[in-house]
Amino acid sequence: MSGNEWLALGLVGGFLALMMIGVPVAIALAVSGFVAGALGFGSMLFSLLPARLFGVVTNYTMLAIPLFVFMGVMLEKSRVAEDMLETIGRAMGGLNGGMGIAIILVGVLMGASTGIVGATVVTVAMLTLPTLMRRGYSPSIACGTICASGTLGQIIPPSLVLILLSEIVGESVGTLFAAAFLPGLVLAAVYVVFLLLVGRYRPERVPAIPAEERAQAAPGSLGRDLLRTVLPPLLLVVAVLGSIIGGVAAPTEAASMGALGSALIALTARRMNAQLIRETLHGTLTITAMVFFILLCAQPFALAFRGLGGEQIVHGMFSMLPGGEKGALFFLMLLLFVLGFFLEWIEISYIALPMFLPVFQAYGTDMVWLATLVAMNLQMSFLTPPFGWALFFLKGVAPPGVTTRDIYAGALPYVLLQMVALALIFLFPAIATWLPKAIGW
Repeated sequence: MSGNEWLALGLVGGFLALMMIGVPVAIALAVSGFVAGALGFGSMLFSLLPARLFGVVTNYTMLAIPLFVFMGVMLEKSRVAEDMLETIGRAMGGLNGGMGIAIILVGVLMGASTGIVGATVVTVAMLTLPTLMRRGYSPSIACGTICASGTLGQIIPPSLVLILLSEIVGESVGTLFAAAFLPGLVLAAVYVVFLLLVGRYRPERVPAIPAEERAQAAPGSLGRDLLRTVLPPLLLVVAVLGSIIGGVAAPTEAASMGALGSALIALTARRMNAQLIRETLHGTLTITAMVFFILLCAQPFALAFRGLGGEQIVHGMFSMLPGGEKGALFFLMLLLFVLGFFLEWIEISYIALPMFLPVFQAYGTDMVWLATLVAMNLQMSFLTPPFGWALFFLKGVAPPGVTTRDIYAGALPYVLLQMVALALIFLFPAIATWLPKAIGW
């Protein structure tokens, strides 16, 4: 290997070393990129970098990120999820595992309207975990269901993961939203089937709500509550996603209407006030700043890696793998899964994936299918110990009786279920590619 290729390996090794000693990810990316780039290019790197940074901050599609974040934070802070969960829980409570299924259904709705894992996990955990424990649910199943429900927002559009992947793979946001829609529902259906099977064969672990408690509700109130609490966010999701997937509006335009719609929902629920606006704006600013700071710091790393010949190293590595395209895909999925134990999805998306993308472009791989596989794989990183963020979020709000072991043990079955869904998309690509082709994307 040439001297520059050794520098490329040193770049990756330096980044990992900085991570291990506790340097924040964004800083580790920037420092390793600047050092390796300066050693390899001298001042040339610094003349190329401003154009890359300018391209990130002026990208029109990226404007959808703060707007979708605003929509999600507004719905979370205005307690829309709380109302949905209570109503759907009453509707499903007569089944063994019904409360768990209700949590999954709320996760689908919240994922399609917020896409923010922390908000969904914390909200659902605070509202349901003490109740589930009181009603006799197994602590591990309760914890796993809450964490898995919260991560659905990473595959069900509108998802920040899909917006960033669209930039990386060169496909439109609407195409990836359409591609991920059915896989997201398939994953939710796999979760529901799992809970139904547990309810069938181990009913003591997921008991139904007692009939006496269900009988206390006023006759006819359930239907009214479903219309009042579930219909508005459902219509908002249909309007936002439908306008993007149907080609009526660009993602940024649809996101702006979603942000306005979430504010109107809070207003009609009589929860709009100065404190809500202040908390929503603060949450939006914090999340958006974190995402863009990592994106900007990833630019010197990506620029140095490509310029130092890192892509040639990756090509050589993949050429030694057996199985051609399918073998390379299997290796990529395995590598992303392992990286998910230690890195966040943003770093994996902007560091690992661009390294390997030219290999699959050479194979002629369907980029829509590849992006869907990657998004599903990245979703697992939120549930895999030791650094799964959904596990951390749940531990932060769990009642004293719930241990870390309960949380980890509960997450593992859902990681296996995510692998099943990933395998289905791998074996049957039409799950991801049918809808974009059907609507002409």
